[in-house]
Amino acid sequence: MMHFAKLNPGSLMQKESRKVREFRRREQEILDSALRLFLEQGEDSVTVEMIADEVGIGKGTIYKHFKSKAEIYLRLMLDYERDLAEMMHSEAIERDNAALPRDYFEFRMSDPERYRLFDRLEEKVVKSNQLPSMVEELHQIRTSNFNHVTGMIQSRIDDGKLEDVPAYFHYCAAWALVHGAMAMYHSPFWQDVIKDQEGYMQFLMDVGVRMGNRFKRREETEAADPS
Repeated sequence: MMHFAKLNPGSLMQKESRKVREFRRREQEILDSALRLFLEQGEDSVTVEMIADEVGIGKGTIYKHFKSKAEIYLRLMLDYERDLAEMMHSEAIERDNAALPRDYFEFRMSDPERYRLFDRLEEKVVKSNQLPSMVEELHQIRTSNFNHVTGMIQSRIDDGKLEDVPAYFHYCAAWALVHGAMAMYHSPFWQDVIKDQEGYMQFLMDVGVRMGNRFKRREETEAADPS
C-alpha cells in the first residue's frame, strides 16, 4: 500500500507568497535600474541587455516581467501617477486641503530630470500607438487625480479662499506653471540666465502656492484702488 505525504495548504501558500514577493522585488529592481539608465544615458541609448546587466540578470528574465522597453516606459509613468494619487489622498491632505498646493508643487518639481524624461516617454508611446490599453490606464489615473483635486479646489472656492472661477482653471494654471518651469530649467538659454536654479524653483513653488488666492487678489486690488 502506497502512502502519500500530506500537503500542507499553509506551507504552499507561504511558498507561493514568497515567490510573488520575489517576483515583485525583481520587477522593482528592473524598473529602478531602467529609470537610472534612462536618466543617465537617455532612453534611446539604453537597451534591454543594458538593463539586464545593471540588475545582474539575463535578458530573458526581463521579458518575464515586461514584453518590451515601451512597457517599461509606461510602468514607470503609471507608478509616478499612482504615487501622485497616493500623495493627494494622504491623511494630511484629507485633514487640511490647504496643504495640497505645496505638496503638489514639491512632487512635480522636485526632480526636473525625471519630469522631462516622462514627458518624452509619453510622447514616444502615444505617437507610435504602443500599448494603448496601458496608455488608457494612465489617462484614467490622471482623470481620477484631476477629479479629486478639482473637488478639493471647489471646496476652497466655496469657502471663499480661492478666486471664484471654474475649479479646473486653478488646476490647469498649476500644471502650466510646472510645465513652463521644467521647460525653462532645461533650456540652454535660461540655464545661463538663471544662476540659482534651486532658489528659482523654490520661488516658483512659493508663487504656485499663493496663485489664485482670493485674499491675495483682494489685497492687490485694494492697494491699486485706495478709494
